[in-house]
Order: sequence, then structure tokens, then C-alpha cells
Amino acid sequence: MYFDRKCKITFICNGATIYSEDNRFTDAESYPPLNDAGQDEIDKICEYLKNRAVKNDKIFCSPALRSVQSAATIAKLFKQDFEIIDDLHPRKCGAFNGLTFEQVDEKFPDALDKFINCPDVPVPDDAESVNDFINRVDVSINKIIENNPGTRLIIVTHKDVIKAAVVSALKIPYSSIHRIYIKSGSATQISYFEKWSSLVYCDYTPM
Repeated sequence: MYFDRKCKITFICNGATIYSEDNRFTDAESYPPLNDAGQDEIDKICEYLKNRAVKNDKIFCSPALRSVQSAATIAKLFKQDFEIIDDLHPRKCGAFNGLTFEQVDEKFPDALDKFINCPDVPVPDDAESVNDFINRVDVSINKIIENNPGTRLIIVTHKDVIKAAVVSALKIPYSSIHRIYIKSGSATQISYFEKWSSLVYCDYTPM
């Protein structure tokens, strides 16, 4: 039926790292780990989930260390294990890895304009295109939904992965992904129905 909900997912963005303040590109899975501020953000998210009495059947997370650390804290709250999903890793950013937007603009003239406005082109050349990234995330999330019908899930992952989930759920142009803002340690919830999806809330950060 049109209004039959297939799944409800609460996406949790991993806590802050030393890269967060500078908003650096990163696709490395083993670095950086959560910093003290990031752990505090996840502790606050756990308090929010507890106070809101968020129901949850399973927890999934990205393979990156910062997400695994965040998921471990959340899993402890629910007294559950969590499953790592390899395809929930961040966009492969190639030569941009570790750089700020300002450094990218300095080292790769015109690259940011192409990155923002040409989602079908890999920018830089050794990176994953925005289109391919969003499609990869969409396939991964749909597989999770199909394998867990009628459930309430938590997925702990990265800012860009959550942005991609929002883009796919709302069927907005892929080039608009950069206009979505997701903070570290925030919660975003999407309900998935048979023929449509609903963004319940986005980028909520407990104070």
C-alpha cells in the first residue's frame, strides 16, 4: 500500500575529529579518530536518543574508525551489537584528501567549480564522481531496507553519506547535495514507504 512504511532510519553523523573544524576532505578509513569534542557530541546524541525513547531494531555503521567509535557508544546505549557496511564509506576524494576547501582552490584552480557544478565528472580525476557516490549510497541503503522490512534502524556514518541519503529520499538534483548542511554529532531521520520517502527531521544537534 502507498502509506505502508517499509523502514524508518535514524542517521547519526559521526562525532567531530581534528579535521572537522577546518572542514577538510577525507576518505581515509583509519584516520582521523574522534577527538574529545566528537566523543562529547556522541554522548549528547545518546542522551537525546534515550530521552526521546527512540526505538531501534538494528545498528549499522560505516567502516571508518570515527564512525565505528561513534557506533560503539550508541550500541552500548541500546545494549546491541552493530554491523559494519562497507559501502557506507565517504566519497573517495583522491588528491583532495586531507585538504581544506581553501587549499583545494589554491592547488587545483577551477576544480571546486567543477566539483560543485559537474556531478557526473570525477573531481579530482582520481576521485569518485558525486553521481557515482550518491548512487552507491542509494544502492547500499536500499539493500539495508529490503533486508530489514518493517524495522527501525540506526545508521552511523558521515556527513556526505547522510546528504546523499537525503538527496535520494527527496529526489532532488544530485548537484544540490552541496546545499545540504549536516553537522558532526547530528541526527537525521527518514521514513521509507513503498513508493516515496519522508524526511522527518534533518541535522538535529542536541545542545
